[in-house]
Amino acid sequence: MIDLHSHTTESDGSTEPADLIEAARRIRLDALAITDHDTLSGYQIAKPLAEAAGLRLICGIELSTKIHTPARKTVHLLGYFPDAEPTSEFLQWLLGMQAARRDRNHRLAARLQSMRVDITIEEVEALGRSMAGRPHFAKLMVQKGYVSSTTDAFRLYLDESAPGYVDREEPTLADGIARIASAGGISSVAHPIRLGKRNLAEEEELIASFVAWGLDAIEAYHSDHSPADVKRYLGYAGKYGLRVTGGSDYHGDNKPNVRLGGANVPTSLLDELRR
Repeated sequence: MIDLHSHTTESDGSTEPADLIEAARRIRLDALAITDHDTLSGYQIAKPLAEAAGLRLICGIELSTKIHTPARKTVHLLGYFPDAEPTSEFLQWLLGMQAARRDRNHRLAARLQSMRVDITIEEVEALGRSMAGRPHFAKLMVQKGYVSSTTDAFRLYLDESAPGYVDREEPTLADGIARIASAGGISSVAHPIRLGKRNLAEEEELIASFVAWGLDAIEAYHSDHSPADVKRYLGYAGKYGLRVTGGSDYHGDNKPNVRLGGANVPTSLLDELRR
């Protein structure tokens, strides 16, 4: 069993990279990918620890990208580098992504202040460090009693349709796919159930457009996916010649109902990716 989608404290997870490696070893995962948002820091910290533990660790990342359908919508794109780490050009590009994230955080803090939600950028960065983001705003809103849960924080303030939402500069999905490919990686659309297409014909049409832009794979196995969803996404993979990825999307205490390794992803998928 493998897990190709996990997060550490280097982005929006609650588990330190070292503790994540120990957890993966404890449940006897055959392989683990750390896919922190817009950064490889968690992977880089964990790499020597995984080697010492005898765990196969895959270099991965989760990028925030935009599509127009016709409204702007964020689509998360996974990138995997199973045999070699990405190029220096890709790493330099990530620094620009991280700068855009910090700029958005400053504007989001100001927007929330204007809505009488007393959260400062200093508090957010103390919690999320260099990769602070909306989940850290949500956590502070719970701690300060503005909402009862992080789900409510997103619903009432932080989601794209909520009044507190502040956009940030993100690459298009097509650009993200191309960047991953040029860096020697494999691109996979993350948790496609979150594309939000209730009409299955529209969902398939949207995924087909991603394939036209060069998408390599689809995350068929995910904690949000029902058995019927998994079957449907495996069907898309077969129809459009996509590879298959899967993972729990583990975030530790920040998603307490999601268990590391809980998506039951077969080890054979990694062998297919490497081939």
